[in-house]
Amino acid sequence: MNEYLANTIRQRMERTAEALKKNRMEAYLVKDRTEVVPLIRSLLHPGDTVAVGGSASLDECGVLDLLRCGEYQFLDRYAPGLTGEEIAEIYRKSFFADAYLCSSNAVTENGELYNVDGNGNRVAAMTYGPSSVILVVGSNKIVRDLNAAEQRVKEIAAPANCKRLACKTPCAVTGKCADCSGDGRICCTATVHRQQRVPGRIKVILVEESLGY
Repeated sequence: MNEYLANTIRQRMERTAEALKKNRMEAYLVKDRTEVVPLIRSLLHPGDTVAVGGSASLDECGVLDLLRCGEYQFLDRYAPGLTGEEIAEIYRKSFFADAYLCSSNAVTENGELYNVDGNGNRVAAMTYGPSSVILVVGSNKIVRDLNAAEQRVKEIAAPANCKRLACKTPCAVTGKCADCSGDGRICCTATVHRQQRVPGRIKVILVEESLGY
């Protein structure tokens, strides 16, 4: 990456990290995805019960491999052969996890987290339940404000995720939100985390490269 562009992105990350801290969330800045797993390992404890939300970013950084290493009690929603009811049970058990890992659809420069879910299990666990919530967020997901966050979901995150999940939605075909309805819709529940009542419960790892959608 061009050094001047990299410097501009880094400054934006630093502003966002300071805003997150003012909102009683922890913020960490890392250079690239290779630094994510060592940092997450330092934030977890051997034997912790851990769960994850659906996240391409975690997979791209090797976090799922870390959680499957045997050091943790991993509630693995991706384990082969699970039935729909077994996956739903993992979603429910995730509320009692020591740590919940996921990404965020967008993070504003004001230190707000904006997320949209289909089932709602990810945004619910982020909001209440697990003692620690760890987010891995690429610099591509930092936006100016909540209006930009909503637009990012409509124009990028939702269409890309619908394609990835083979959802039968207009945006999966056109790449543009049509405010659809039906069983395939993944934009059912939107949340904004502006501040944490429990300081440091949410930890945001900002990565100086593009990750996920």
